[in-house]
Amino acid sequence: MMRLRAIISYDGSAFSGYQVQPGKRTVQLELERVLQTMHKGMVVKVVASGRTDAGVHATGQVIHFDSSLLLPMDRWKMALNVQLPGDIRVLLVEQVRDDFHARYDAVGKTYRYIWSLDEVHSPFERNYSVHVERYKPNIELMREASNHLLGTHDFSSFCASNTSVKDFVRTIHSIRLEVNVERNQLHMEISGNGFLYNMVRIIAGTLWEVGIGKKSEEDLPEILQSCNRKNAGKTAPAHGLYLEKVVYL
Repeated sequence: MMRLRAIISYDGSAFSGYQVQPGKRTVQLELERVLQTMHKGMVVKVVASGRTDAGVHATGQVIHFDSSLLLPMDRWKMALNVQLPGDIRVLLVEQVRDDFHARYDAVGKTYRYIWSLDEVHSPFERNYSVHVERYKPNIELMREASNHLLGTHDFSSFCASNTSVKDFVRTIHSIRLEVNVERNQLHMEISGNGFLYNMVRIIAGTLWEVGIGKKSEEDLPEILQSCNRKNAGKTAPAHGLYLEKVVYL
């Protein structure tokens, strides 16, 4: 038996999130279905670095699973991709130490959030960026507001209320807001040691409200200190969010 780590990418549009749910199509379900076929009916449990919600995409999700198959390492990627649906792709498969854990060994993650600034939203982009044609955000104000979130804080105000988490302290290493001129999009790239449930989407929604004048840059320290979800902005839509990278030591 050996433990394998894989980097996967998926289009979250047609999934009810990553984690297995009764009667729902999920990324984990599709992965485990293919692995069960490859292992002649034996159930193979897949563990991910973390869950993603319905509609959320990933370009660098990390999973691990155990296998007893005598398959050359350079054949694993092709063997999985041939059987997986087209909205999931395996980018890399490698053997790791037996006690590696995709979730508990992760020391950081990077997410990207994308807003489309086009006047008319392309039908080919509707599931991959959030359309905001009525607004021209003040991106510099968004950048200034984001600086208040850097460092280690209690992020209770930026966590969905329906969570069982007890420790709300997280560290954000960087937040970058840049315009992709070629595609007329605003991108937020955020990196940290970990994120609470809906934290990135709530940060995106709050910074967006600063950008369009619904909130002030000076509101951010007060929102943080309040530890009250009601004081932050709306949760930004899921389909603008991408899990880009998971960091391990």
